[in-house]
Amino acid sequence: MPHARQHAQTQTAQRRRHVAQEAARLMAEGGIDDYSQAKRKAASRLGMLDEASLPANREIEQALREYQRLFASPDHAGLLRSRRAAALQAMAFFADFSPRLAGPVLDGTADGQSSVQLHLHSDDEDAISRFLEDHHIPADPRTRRIRLDQARQADVTVWQLVADGVNFDLLVLPRQALRQAPLSAIDARPMARASASQLEALLAADVPIG
Repeated sequence: MPHARQHAQTQTAQRRRHVAQEAARLMAEGGIDDYSQAKRKAASRLGMLDEASLPANREIEQALREYQRLFASPDHAGLLRSRRAAALQAMAFFADFSPRLAGPVLDGTADGQSSVQLHLHSDDEDAISRFLEDHHIPADPRTRRIRLDQARQADVTVWQLVADGVNFDLLVLPRQALRQAPLSAIDARPMARASASQLEALLAADVPIG
């Protein structure tokens, strides 16, 4: 019985790894930026739909990093640096809203299709809209549900725009979110974020953080 149990556990671990690897491939090659969507699509393609075969988001993130390490194009480092430089310029532009960089451009998993994800902070829900309008910047609003903490969720506005060929997602949060970042969909911990000064130091050192 112990041998049979160990064999079953090994098979389950292998299935989870296969789903994680396929989900990582879909994210890297197919432009999918949602872990749950990539996981479901990968499981469907592999015919592994049982709950035990579905990897955690952290497993997919690890598989994505490994995929990029093995298959990333030679210009990946340059692309990541250019995205971070674009983020720094945008953070200077939105300085009044205490911007923070989050997501793939910060953690190093960004590719050519990744958006620069900035968190902007204001207790005036219309402040970002007015700011964009005053500066004649076309942007489309979307709604995204996030977890503020273990007990609370909220639907927040995300302004999507393109500047100099780079896609930006501007997530509007209340000022109190400066003290505690929303929870990550990957591991349910506070998101890794960087201020403008931290990002500037990151670019100067040319090493990943987060």
